[in-house]
Amino acid sequence: MTFENWENTGRRLSGIINSSSWWLGDWLIYGKDHYSDRYERGIRAVGLRYQTLRNYAWVSRRFAIDRRRASLSFQHHAEVASLPVPEQEHWLDQCEAHEWSTKQLRKAVRLAHENEIAGEDQDTEPTQRLAVPIGRMRRWHSAASHAGIDLEEWVLVTLDSAAEEILAR
Repeated sequence: MTFENWENTGRRLSGIINSSSWWLGDWLIYGKDHYSDRYERGIRAVGLRYQTLRNYAWVSRRFAIDRRRASLSFQHHAEVASLPVPEQEHWLDQCEAHEWSTKQLRKAVRLAHENEIAGEDQDTEPTQRLAVPIGRMRRWHSAASHAGIDLEEWVLVTLDSAAEEILAR
């Protein structure tokens, strides 16, 4: 087998694995709706843990088929499934635009949530403009992307962290 064939086979298998989570979730939803009296027997026949199947079904319910992003894994969707729909869409858009892993997505959502909580106690201040050379901007964009968050979030987190470190001296 050539490397290209081996690589393509791995890509197809990965697609099947990702799709199977959706299929099992949809299957469980259908079974619960149509075979409530024999539902548990069907679940036992699958051979997977009940909680695993319930998790698949929960994510599947939160994302109608037309909202599922083929370019993203089931796990990407699971990471944001508990959020309101507009936030789900925002974060999935970010994942597609920046090609984030699920780990990067999880980190970005967590940081945004932490900053939201911290910001609730602060008064809103006027925005300040800052002239930044393009070379630095590119470098900062790259660092933010590498960290799995958008530039504005990265700048705020980085500056807050630097300020805390300096003020603690």
